Amino acid sequence: MELSYTEFCRCRESDQTYMDKLFIPIQGCLLEVVREQYTDFYRDKERWRYLQKLDTKNRLLSLDGFTDSEGNPLDFITDEAVDIAETVVNAVMVDRLKAALPLLSDSEQELIQAIFFDGLSEREVGARLGITQSVVNKRKARILIKLRKIIEN
Repeated sequence: MELSYTEFCRCRESDQTYMDKLFIPIQGCLLEVVREQYTDFYRDKERWRYLQKLDTKNRLLSLDGFTDSEGNPLDFITDEAVDIAETVVNAVMVDRLKAALPLLSDSEQELIQAIFFDGLSEREVGARLGITQSVVNKRKARILIKLRKIIEN
């Protein structure tokens, strides 16, 4: 039996047997179903709601919403903020830097390691080495000039 919600409310008021009947909403109408169908429908609906809540909580983004102007799904999404040429240049420079670092003295390598890889400030490196921050800054500048020359050659 199919009913609109207003028809259902009217029938429910006039006939008490509607209190024991189970209905699920389908395309704007209420459809009478057996208990198993009713339970399955609302279990699936609750599961779907739970998954959507998880997606929102974890900031997941469904690709179902990405379509072109004609409604066809997109095969890929381009990131216009990423410059491929710049990415390649950066990768090459990192490779050159990795090759140049072993050419520095041990003390120069330690200073570069502490500042750029360990994330220490110049003041912290100075305290560790027993020198002032300005001396650390000057040494760092000299080392970076030396690395630039090595990389460019």
